[in-house]
Amino acid sequence: MALFSSNHCDLVGMVHLEPLPGSPGWKGDLNEIEARAIQDSEALIAAGCEALIVENMGDRPYLNGSVYPETAAAMTRIVREIVRLGSPVGVQVLAGANHQALAIAFATGASFIRVEGFAYGHVADEGWMNACAAELLRVRANLGSSISVWADVQKKHASHAMTADLSLEELAHGAAFSGADVLIVTGARTGSSTSLEDLQAAALAGLPVAVGSGVTPKDAGLLSKYASALIVGSYCKRNGDWRNPVDPQRVRELWESIQD
Repeated sequence: MALFSSNHCDLVGMVHLEPLPGSPGWKGDLNEIEARAIQDSEALIAAGCEALIVENMGDRPYLNGSVYPETAAAMTRIVREIVRLGSPVGVQVLAGANHQALAIAFATGASFIRVEGFAYGHVADEGWMNACAAELLRVRANLGSSISVWADVQKKHASHAMTADLSLEELAHGAAFSGADVLIVTGARTGSSTSLEDLQAAALAGLPVAVGSGVTPKDAGLLSKYASALIVGSYCKRNGDWRNPVDPQRVRELWESIQD
C-alpha cells in the first residue's frame, strides 16, 4: 500500500509503546509490550488506518537526542513485527533521537520516520535541540535508503521563541529547503487542535502536509480537504486517553468523517 497515491487523505494511527527497557517506567516484560503494540496496530488497520507510526511515548521523561541501546533494540524488535502486518509504518524515537529512528526504520523495513528538530533549533522540556537535517540526510544517503522524512515544522510541547521572527510559512519553506519529504503541523501540545491556517501556510512550501495533533471527527472532514494525511493518537484510544488501548469504534468514526 502506497501513501499519497490518490487525492484521498490518509489516516495514520499512532502506536504508543509502553515503557521500554532503559526508561524509568520499564516493568520487565517486553513480550507484553510487544503483544499490546501488535494488538493496537491490528485494531487501527482493521478500523481504517492506512499507515501507522510507532513511538516510544511511554519512556517519559525523554532523553535529548538519543536513547539507550536497549531501548533502540526493543523498538527494532517491535517495529519489525508491526511492519510484517503489511501497512506502511513510520518510526519516531523521543526525544529527537532521529538518527536512531532512521536506523530502526532501515533495519525493519519501515517506510518513514517522524522527525522533530529537522530544521531550526528549539527549546523543549528536554532542553535545547539543534536542527538535524544535515547529518540525518547524510546518514540516509550513506545507507542508500529511500526512507521518507516527515518533519515537524514547529514541534509541539516546545518553545520557538528563537524563531519567532519567522512565520510558519517561512519555517515550512526552511524544512522543505533542508530536504524534508513531508511536513507536519500540530497544535501546541498532544491532543490540541491544529489550525486550518497553519495547515494552509505549510502547504505553500509545496510538499505533502500531515496534521499531527488534535484530530477529531468534528474537524477531520475539513482538515482532510487540505492535508495529505491525518496523524491521530489520543482520539483513537479508549476515552480519548493515549495511554489506553485502541478503541476501534472511535477509529471508524474518524475514518468515516474523511470519506467523500
